Amino acid sequence: MALQHFTKESFDQALNGGQLMMVDFWANWCMPCRMLGPVIQQLADQYDGRAVVGKVDVDAEGELAMRYGVMNIPTVIFFKDGKEIAREVGALPPESFTRILDENL
Repeated sequence: MALQHFTKESFDQALNGGQLMMVDFWANWCMPCRMLGPVIQQLADQYDGRAVVGKVDVDAEGELAMRYGVMNIPTVIFFKDGKEIAREVGALPPESFTRILDENL
């Protein structure tokens, strides 16, 4: 299902699906977010069918950012069975994300 761009409704629907999810909270004006973009896309392709990988534009979906206390971007939050299991802040290398995904598959 490749990379998803979540709205509040599609996010809640995916979260209720109970799958392992990795969600990048970002904004277009944020340079570290833009640097992280290709990494998120690569992980979406790499984990296709095993985990849901998506992005939430904090400018368009501020309510979601507030719900999860996202204060700095990029923030990548991992969910399993509808609950937050891990969080990484900043433009980190792919290994920071694959480690958490692999541990929770």
